[in-house]
Amino acid sequence: MENSELDRTDSSLDELIRLVKTLRGEHGCPWDKKQTLRDVSIYLIEEVFELADAIERGNHEQIREELGDVLFHIVFIARMFQERREFDLRDIAQTITEKMIRRHPHVFGQETVDSDEEVAENWHKIKLSEQNSLAKRSSLDSVPAKLPALIRAYRISDRAAKSGFDWAEVDEAFANAEQGLAGLKSIMNKKNNPLLSQKLGDLLFILVNIARLAKIHPETALAGTNRIFELRVKMMEDLAAKNEQDFENMPIEEKALIWEKVKRIVR
Repeated sequence: MENSELDRTDSSLDELIRLVKTLRGEHGCPWDKKQTLRDVSIYLIEEVFELADAIERGNHEQIREELGDVLFHIVFIARMFQERREFDLRDIAQTITEKMIRRHPHVFGQETVDSDEEVAENWHKIKLSEQNSLAKRSSLDSVPAKLPALIRAYRISDRAAKSGFDWAEVDEAFANAEQGLAGLKSIMNKKNNPLLSQKLGDLLFILVNIARLAKIHPETALAGTNRIFELRVKMMEDLAAKNEQDFENMPIEEKALIWEKVKRIVR
């Protein structure tokens, strides 16, 4: 990055920091001044999901805007801690810089690596050493409890696998999935069966691990499928409207025919 671009970035960040300071200041915004850390953390989570959605859609203008929203909330939270005289944005930047340098010894140190898998393995070892220094009880302790269940399942199974607890072959995972599906089917028609939720959860967890073994993030895979399904259903509704039909009240047989048609269009 050219010096002029760096100067522009520094200037813009300084301006944002001053803006947040003003909003939280004596003559600032009453709403901003009354926010708590919990309030802002919830807003931040929402903004991160909106950013992820913009990235999934590939809308660059929307990505830029959502990145700004995320950055605003990060600066806002940092300001709240600065007001308490605990740390500021520069301390945060220094901490993450030191961490990234420490976790990339193949870039900033003398280690050599031959693949991205080796990078990931070294990263895990370094992170474990950091956790041990903080007296963590488990390698799973660093996985946030409030992550969405699908992402958290991936993270905790990945942590366990890096500790040596994993299927030896992907075929074992598929065999478990088949058993799980059979078990789910056997109780599916039994109303109010307390095991139904557990069986479904077990099957989903196994499928998450199959995705991990295939080196596909299940959240990404499901997001793609959601997008395609959404496009197909909207196209079905449009086709029904063009034929002056009420989609909701169409016979299921007609819907099935339209579904096959739109499947060939939206792949």
